[in-house]
Amino acid sequence: MSVNKVILIGNVGKDPEIRHLDSGVAVANFTLATSESYNAKNGERVTNTEWHNIVMWRGLADVVEKYVKKGSKLYIEGKITSRQYEKDGQTKYFTEIVANNMVMLDSKGSQKPPEEANKPESTVSEPVVNKPEVEDTAVEDDLPF
Repeated sequence: MSVNKVILIGNVGKDPEIRHLDSGVAVANFTLATSESYNAKNGERVTNTEWHNIVMWRGLADVVEKYVKKGSKLYIEGKITSRQYEKDGQTKYFTEIVANNMVMLDSKGSQKPPEEANKPESTVSEPVVNKPEVEDTAVEDDLPF
């Protein structure tokens, strides 16, 4: 048995590029930055940033086209894929994350596309992309203190 699963939380590096294939299928490509910080031996704060190439297809690509922009904070699940191609006689290798789940982590106001920013709230539909439902089952009397 083997598993190929990636979970990332990060910020979009530049506005996504959206293509529509001849068949009408949408494809979104963008980069996602994840950062890790730590204190070095000399006490200096060090931040390492990794850049991930993200690919989304069909419905997810449509949501990305409407709501995701540079700086958007996203939770992404997917799998790592690698491909290679020839360019100028050299073999180029490319690694990307093919996403199958996305949750937008920005505040609601920052999810509106620019053309909808001035519309009344009641006419703007917010995207829902596999958001987990959480019930607040805590009752004040059940608290242990």
